[in-house]
Amino acid sequence: QQAREQGAQTLALTNRENSPLAQTAHFVLPLLAGEEKAVAATKTYSSQLACIALLSAVLSNDSERLEQLKRIPDAVAQALKVEDRARECAERYRYMQAGVVLSRGFNLATASEIALKIKEMTYSHMQPYSTADFMHGPLASVDEGFPVIAVAPKGVLYQNLLESLKTVKDRLGELLVISDGEEALSLGRVPIRVPSVPEWLSPMVDVIPGQWLALYLALARGYQPDTPRALNKVTLTV
Repeated sequence: QQAREQGAQTLALTNRENSPLAQTAHFVLPLLAGEEKAVAATKTYSSQLACIALLSAVLSNDSERLEQLKRIPDAVAQALKVEDRARECAERYRYMQAGVVLSRGFNLATASEIALKIKEMTYSHMQPYSTADFMHGPLASVDEGFPVIAVAPKGVLYQNLLESLKTVKDRLGELLVISDGEEALSLGRVPIRVPSVPEWLSPMVDVIPGQWLALYLALARGYQPDTPRALNKVTLTV
């Protein structure tokens, strides 16, 4: 509303086309995710990524990107098959109270989303970092057995991510690595392989193991993942 009052064009991405957000914006992209029953939303997050990717491909008039995006549902279906692996990992990390989630570039948002879901659903203190920031101080928190989740897809920043993972491993951190790269997976104490997709689309695939992990960590601890404590479906902020 503030942006519109100052003359800006406004676009809303929303799962409810009659929502106050939709009524405030000039344009609306409906997410079409279906009803999101859980407080800790997952479908709407993934749908927002897809909407933004589709908008960028259309604005750039890039037919190749549109074709790449059309193949993402198959990659997501493959990524969903890591469910059993995530359930196994949940037993390993059942008593985890704190840790970090690392990535960089496109997947810094993925690190933030995984950390948020683990916070919301399991009440562990998980902090997301760009590896560029993590190496400048927070690295000191890593000692033997300290949980570090890393999202490290192949792409422009892959070598940088590898160097950071090697540093964490040298400090005996407990590395859970989500990647489509063999070298990154080999560095993980707990590797989770995801399908290879173009780097700009990888957030839609790479977030899924983290979402599964948060779910099964909550269940392993006897928590209700759909209705976490202290959270409401609608939160008012001013």
